[in-house]
Amino acid sequence: MPTPTLPITPDFSTAKQALTATRQFSALPAEAAEALVRQMIQRNYDSGQIICLEGEPGEHVWFVEKGWVKGVRTASDGREQAALFLHDGDTFGAEAVFSRSAYPVTVTALEKVHAWAVQGPTLISLAERYPALALACLEQLSARVMYYVQLVEDLGLRSVQARMAHTLLNYAELREGQLIIPRRQWTTLDEMATRLGTVRDVLSRALKALESEGILRLERNQIVVLDPKKLLERGKV
Repeated sequence: MPTPTLPITPDFSTAKQALTATRQFSALPAEAAEALVRQMIQRNYDSGQIICLEGEPGEHVWFVEKGWVKGVRTASDGREQAALFLHDGDTFGAEAVFSRSAYPVTVTALEKVHAWAVQGPTLISLAERYPALALACLEQLSARVMYYVQLVEDLGLRSVQARMAHTLLNYAELREGQLIIPRRQWTTLDEMATRLGTVRDVLSRALKALESEGILRLERNQIVVLDPKKLLERGKV
């Protein structure tokens, strides 16, 4: 597995900011937060660099300070299903650490990523010492379970167009009174298709169909939602 860029001298104030940006850990008591921050190791990754591999023993939990990563599950025939897309304020790896098992997905940096890693045994030891930290970890794991339940529902019960509509709404941002979905450099049709469990051609047709109906407008750097109500309806099909 490729090794990450060498860590720089730890800046614990920056580590604390990364920790408090993670919703489940934002309200930790000062003593617990300080103990955890002191164990966080800075890691920087380049675009395309693998952070952890599916099937490898779960040894670390990561807190994403800046940048996007994706988690992919690979079938025996080589087909990929994107399971996670995470960014600033998200965390991953806890499923493997607390179950003392292997990482369930391969996590790759989609762009330059700044993150903080905590060794699994260290996090478990701290969770045993600080009940508030244990509850924060439990809340994060529970949120991840609910996310996977939603993913199973999307893949098993929704059409491609419905999955796409649902995903677009989840990532829409309100800017100057208009809903838009930013298109980052790595947000290609192939990447979106992998995420939605389909292929490029099917996704392209679904997008063009929504555009022809006046629900979306596809632009170079963003997707503009012209009719949020209709898009919401399509997400329920």
